[in-house]
Amino acid sequence: MAKKNTAEVLINGKIYMISGYESTDYLHRVATYLNEMEEQISRTENYGILSQDEKQLLKNMNLADVYFKADAAREELQQQAEQKDREIYGLKHDLIDARMERERLMAQIQELEDRLSREQKRQEQHAKSASGRRLYKPEQRL
Repeated sequence: MAKKNTAEVLINGKIYMISGYESTDYLHRVATYLNEMEEQISRTENYGILSQDEKQLLKNMNLADVYFKADAAREELQQQAEQKDREIYGLKHDLIDARMERERLMAQIQELEDRLSREQKRQEQHAKSASGRRLYKPEQRL
């Protein structure tokens, strides 16, 4: 099982001991984020006149907003990754089809080259056998 880590952090001017299974560096990053969010929210108009409950609600709503936006971005990236996977799958099949077509065409080329070679040999043999014969022109026989 993972080791539980503890870190002393400063959040909104108070020191807290927080623990979790994440690294202490991560726990400090969380505290820093909360401090930055507090500072940003405290600069909003009329923040000073809000009750503690309203301030906490505003912080919670901001955290929820960040979470939902990050979740939507994650979902979009996941869909994009799935789309890319489908495209890659299709391209792999296209590549396989192209290789098969190439092999078929190469076999056809080889077959045609073999036929051409046989025909050339046949013509050479025909020419050799014809060279030994005497051909008479029809006008010579009369």
